[in-house]
Amino acid sequence: MGIADDAVEVRAQGWRTLAALHGLIEAELERALGDAVGLSVVEYTVLDALERQDGWHMRMQQLARATALSPSATTRLVNRLEDRALLTRVLCADDRRGIYTELTASGRELYERAHPIHDATLRRALDEAATQPELAPVVDALHGVALPALVTTTTG
Repeated sequence: MGIADDAVEVRAQGWRTLAALHGLIEAELERALGDAVGLSVVEYTVLDALERQDGWHMRMQQLARATALSPSATTRLVNRLEDRALLTRVLCADDRRGIYTELTASGRELYERAHPIHDATLRRALDEAATQPELAPVVDALHGVALPALVTTTTG
């Protein structure tokens, strides 16, 4: 095996490790959010993205990017959340083709209950992953990426 082949294998192993960490975290979040507040991870992601808009709304395309879903899957997800009265759609005043999505009061209240559960579960899952030798380097890398962002946010 040559150097180029070794580099490909290192990248592939890195990807497999990242996927394993993602799977572990997602499974823990699915369980915790589902048991506590009846939300899936992707549903929580939508509520979180909308809450971060500080009372504003988002276009469907923005939500699709935030959730890493296709436009059609995003529409189905928004329909489900709208049926549960957690969000609503608003037509854009400037562009009748544009549709915005925003949280309802019920959606905001559910998000407020879910947010600490999400954060505590994420922290526990990362702490657990850090004890596994094959996942620890990725967890360390995540902490290295997150720390400068936190310092910039809190001091900037």
